[in-house]
Amino acid sequence: MSTTATVVLHGFTGSAAAMAPLTSRLPDPVVALDLPGHGSGPISDYPNDYTMAAAVAGVVSATSHLERFALVGYSMGGRVALHLALAHPDRVGSLALIGVRAGIDDPDERAERIAADEALADRIESNGIEWFADFWADQPLFATQRSRLLPEQQAELRAQRLACDPRGLAHSLRGLGAGAVEPIGCRLGELSMPCALIVGADDAKFTAIAHQMVTAIPQAKVCLIPDAGHATHLEAPDPTAAAVIQCVSS
Repeated sequence: MSTTATVVLHGFTGSAAAMAPLTSRLPDPVVALDLPGHGSGPISDYPNDYTMAAAVAGVVSATSHLERFALVGYSMGGRVALHLALAHPDRVGSLALIGVRAGIDDPDERAERIAADEALADRIESNGIEWFADFWADQPLFATQRSRLLPEQQAELRAQRLACDPRGLAHSLRGLGAGAVEPIGCRLGELSMPCALIVGADDAKFTAIAHQMVTAIPQAKVCLIPDAGHATHLEAPDPTAAAVIQCVSS
């Protein structure tokens, strides 16, 4: 059996601990990391600590003891994983991306997203984390969670969001949001490792994105997870873990 470590990166409002529904189903060793502005680490007010370069450097530093690893990223963590795989292809043996986009290519759409994320960051800072936890849970992207997750799972998810530092979330939106990050769709052909594009069957937007991305990545395949929305690792952790394991063993 392979002893290749699997490194797991969470999404916005998440943490290393929040990925437990997935990491607990993966073979050891598994290394789940906190990204800038999230988790138990200190919250910096220095903008350069929230750039994509800083996020990638943080993961590289935290995995310096690993010569090579399988890399898994969900949503925002998937963006970081993509950039890391392009910057350090010798370190990444396989890449599993859950609900991930390679960036926003259209300049107008990107400008709109940057403005929207800046406005949301301001509201998080002014309204506080309890307001944001309710606001974020009501987003259409997560509608399937309200019907599929058990009440205790939804309560745990809310508790995880309430534990976030509002400053960290605001800084993360400004530096690592979908609009802030440089689009890299034109570089997907450089990815030479096996790649799984994991999407929930009920997440129409990211399913379409995955089918676009798969044509550009040489060793990629789309893994469609039934009965799941954007966060497949929460709504359907068993098939999501199976897709990751299959990618790692490719």
